[in-house]
Amino acid sequence: MEDSNTNSTMDNNANTPGSNDNKTGLSAEDIANNAFKKDTEPPRLDAIGAKPKSPKKKFSLKNLTKKQKIIIAVIAAVVLIGGGFAVWWFVFRDKGTQPSVVEVVEEAPAPTTVPSKLTGLQVPPEYNQRTVTAVMIENSPDARPQSGLKDAGVVYEAIAEGGITRFMAVYQDTEPDYVGPVRSARPYYLRWALPYEAGYAHVGGSPTALAEIKSLGIRDIDQFSNPGAFERISSRYAPHNVYTGIPKLRAVEAEKGWTTSNFTGFERKEEATVDPATINARVVNLAISSALYNVTYTYDPATNSYLRAQGGAAHMDERANAQISPKVVVALAMEKGIASDGQHSTYGTIGSGEMFVFQDGTVQKGTWKKDSDSAQFQFLDSSGNPLKLNPGQTWISMVGAPDLVTWQP
Repeated sequence: MEDSNTNSTMDNNANTPGSNDNKTGLSAEDIANNAFKKDTEPPRLDAIGAKPKSPKKKFSLKNLTKKQKIIIAVIAAVVLIGGGFAVWWFVFRDKGTQPSVVEVVEEAPAPTTVPSKLTGLQVPPEYNQRTVTAVMIENSPDARPQSGLKDAGVVYEAIAEGGITRFMAVYQDTEPDYVGPVRSARPYYLRWALPYEAGYAHVGGSPTALAEIKSLGIRDIDQFSNPGAFERISSRYAPHNVYTGIPKLRAVEAEKGWTTSNFTGFERKEEATVDPATINARVVNLAISSALYNVTYTYDPATNSYLRAQGGAAHMDERANAQISPKVVVALAMEKGIASDGQHSTYGTIGSGEMFVFQDGTVQKGTWKKDSDSAQFQFLDSSGNPLKLNPGQTWISMVGAPDLVTWQP
């Protein structure tokens, strides 16, 4: 009986709360409380013997491996590039432009002046598009002093008849409104005007000259056909009283459709300071005809030009009230003859001959050459190279022989 009671007691003890066989370590009260916890509340595993979780570590690049760092760098680069493309796509694509560096190049200003084709002087560019106009000017004693000669770019001088010289004044840069006295045409002057494609102003002419004006295709401005461009002044008597002006002649040229002149001028050089030691031609004498028409030039260092005198007196321009003073004097030795009428002169204008060029107070010997009626004169030095002239007025005189040109240092 005793053993039976003992075993019953042990079994009861095994089911008694708080007994040694409770392996959870919870009291009966804790177990009862847990039984009534809400389903949403997770059980306390640590309270029932579960292993507690380790605390989370904070992110740090220091804790990454080298491989992980490379992967993160590549991802960051891809994100940056993609972001830049997105900015371009939405900002610049629709505008049709992309940001770029624009290089600004400033254009050089157009020159305000250029060398004149006629004189070599600096002139506005449009002056070279003007027509060239040639005017026959008388040189008998009754015609002196003339007007407009000082303004001419080039002047040709030769004998008309009876030993009386005559001028052909050529204009493009300047437009004097009073030029004269105007006289008649001669055949050799036509061949000096033709290379300029010039309007040719005159009052009649020799029979040969009038015929050749048409045959040579000269731009004719005869006073008899164009009276509005000329006037007869009352202070002189005929035939020494016909005057014109370049603006009037240009108006006639425009009416005839002559709006420009295509020509080749003389080769020019830059005017340099003259060394006094190089001066060897201070006084120049041209024995063109008789004493009334022979010419003397005196070098003027102050202006680097030659003061002109004829018939023993200063050659003055009436309207300018100044002595004529070309920058360059050219003397051409050219064969002279008499026309079949026994009155008018002739010159061998085509061919070549000796030449003397006076400029910068010096003399240079050379050769002139003219290949045809329409060809311009070529001035060649002793070596056969172009002899370049100073810019400014050029006076060209025809002399019968080289020994009629003399000079003194």
